[in-house]
Amino acid sequence: MFDNMEQLSEIFSNLHRQLGKYFFGPPEIAQLVTIGLLSSGHILLEGVPGVAKTTLVRFYSSLTGCQSGRIQFTPDLMPSDITGTIIPSADFSEQKFIPGPVFTQILLADEINRAPAKTQSALLEALEEKAVTIQNNNYKMSEPFFVLATQNPKESAGTFPLPDATVDRFLLRIKLGYPAKSEELEMMKTHHIIPSMPEPFLNSQAIILAQKAVEKVNLSDSLMRYVLAIVRWTRNHQQIKLGASPRSGLAFLRALKAKAALEGRDYGIPDDAKFLAASILSHRLVLTYEAQMSGIKPENLITEALKELEILI
Repeated sequence: MFDNMEQLSEIFSNLHRQLGKYFFGPPEIAQLVTIGLLSSGHILLEGVPGVAKTTLVRFYSSLTGCQSGRIQFTPDLMPSDITGTIIPSADFSEQKFIPGPVFTQILLADEINRAPAKTQSALLEALEEKAVTIQNNNYKMSEPFFVLATQNPKESAGTFPLPDATVDRFLLRIKLGYPAKSEELEMMKTHHIIPSMPEPFLNSQAIILAQKAVEKVNLSDSLMRYVLAIVRWTRNHQQIKLGASPRSGLAFLRALKAKAALEGRDYGIPDDAKFLAASILSHRLVLTYEAQMSGIKPENLITEALKELEILI
């Protein structure tokens, strides 16, 4: 289906245009979501209630043509409510696995930080291994498996901070803010009457083929060294208590390939890294207490890193 990267780029550009009829936000948001999908990663969407996080996921899922599901995270949600459970037969002679809602292709994990850490951790294995283990039995997910988790800002009432181990398994964090005036007007015109879901633009097999095509994108040694320098810079800054992990470096490279493919290229360039750096790294950094009290944001430090490392390009 994808003979070259130009063809892949055109197909997903068309998908983004279709999405633009329902989601009214900066175009780079749709691009970042697709980068997560093509990288076989997962997305953390952050924003205050009402900025169309769920709307984005619903319409994007419909356009991909993949099976979709939703988990509404609440304080009383149990791990088995996510992964499923094993129940015995009436005579206890055999057991049957009842899969939970995590067994889908595109999963909306809505308001993930409204559930306690024990329930959040039920997603860990699924995010990393694309499988869940219940009573020593391993159950694989369907392909593709793509999680878009939404969360409200940490200061919102009734939220539980995501553990660092969970946060690190999200390839990208995308922050959604309030739309521009013109975008909000278009949103009102479209959504004051509930629109019907769009017809699928792709299908799961096409997504899998696109993911395989993206893996073939070339990354030069110099580009890898540039990415490594950015990652290691975060571990040696006095205002950063916990820097980016080695996993984040690998995630960076996978996302770079997807960004290049969406631009119609079979090779990555430093500008791809600059575009992705904040979305890849900002949620993985833990700042010192002094930095937090000074109002410094991880994005500020990543911008500082890119300026300092400009010499490497």
